[in-house]
Amino acid sequence: MTQNIDSKTLQGQHHHRDCIDHALQTAEQICLKKGVRLTAIRKSVLELICANHKAIGAYELLDLFRAQDPKAKPVTIYRALDFLMEAGLVHKIESLNAFIGCLQAETQHKSAILICDQCKNAYEIDASPVYESLFSLSEEVQFKPQCLTLELHGLCANCRKTGVQNNQSF
Repeated sequence: MTQNIDSKTLQGQHHHRDCIDHALQTAEQICLKKGVRLTAIRKSVLELICANHKAIGAYELLDLFRAQDPKAKPVTIYRALDFLMEAGLVHKIESLNAFIGCLQAETQHKSAILICDQCKNAYEIDASPVYESLFSLSEEVQFKPQCLTLELHGLCANCRKTGVQNNQSF
């Protein structure tokens, strides 16, 4: 089994190849367990998404994917994204209409996405207690949630640090 990648480690300097390898290894295990195929296209799209921690849109993915397949169409990317989201391997960032890789896909979790508005990196954190609290509150008013997406926009530690060094106020 793959080892989870610590979210604090993600915010520092590190080799993205480790993130890609982790995501691909986890994807293969999940697909094997579910009895579904991780096709070459799906694997390539996942690799492109995990190449860095910036959220990436479908058309940006298509442009990058066309380096491998110049005749690729948007439907190719959207089908791969649908599969990867269904498998829990990527998360959609609704506010940006973009995607990030899930580096905790091998564990059941409820996440919040932290999005840095300066460098555009996005990080996933476990927000299970927040979800439990929100669902409990909604039950109290007899509301049944269908979907919940937690996204927080702000500045990551690196950008805050850089902003202080440049005497910028945020």
